[in-house]
Amino acid sequence: MSILLLGGSPQLPSSSSRLLLHIGEQLALQGHSYATLHVRDLPARALLLADYDDAAIARAVRAVADADAIVIATPIYKAAYTGLLKAFLDLLPQDGLAGKLVLPLATGGGHAHTLALDYALRPVLHALGAKQVFTSIYANAQQLDWHAERGLSLDAPIAARVQAGIEEVAAGLFVLQGRRPPAPAEIPLPVRSLQDQPYAPHYQAA
Repeated sequence: MSILLLGGSPQLPSSSSRLLLHIGEQLALQGHSYATLHVRDLPARALLLADYDDAAIARAVRAVADADAIVIATPIYKAAYTGLLKAFLDLLPQDGLAGKLVLPLATGGGHAHTLALDYALRPVLHALGAKQVFTSIYANAQQLDWHAERGLSLDAPIAARVQAGIEEVAAGLFVLQGRRPPAPAEIPLPVRSLQDQPYAPHYQAA
């Protein structure tokens, strides 16, 4: 089963992209393959003009169509997900997420926008026909810590929510395969992750 990690941040690296890849790595440890698509890497003119003839746009839309599960990550700006991500979701057909499992993630500067995923992004995912949209995960800047050598660290509350989200996605994929999900104790956890992502201590993009 394939997973697409869809990043909606205009900055890279960023807190949301690191959290996204952290989850992808843990799912990979369970035997699930994943591909990564950062919307910021798509040609801006083709994205804004919805140019389906552009090769990069066509590949990106096809990547969504080919995925069984999609993990979507976005920073929260002004109580909403990014316009960059909105522009890409607008490219998908009306049933562009039909039959797919979706895990929404967001990062922000504080708790004020905790519900932005549920009120802004979740309705769009349902409108695109997602088979199941799992519980949203929102992390603020204080819950995520990046170290060049140790990788990404999560505080206890957000780590528990992230692990629950990972288990939901993994279980959903096993169900799609017609297999029984493994017991939680059988799912290995990584010690470190994202050590290859560049980081400047003074820079904490969402």
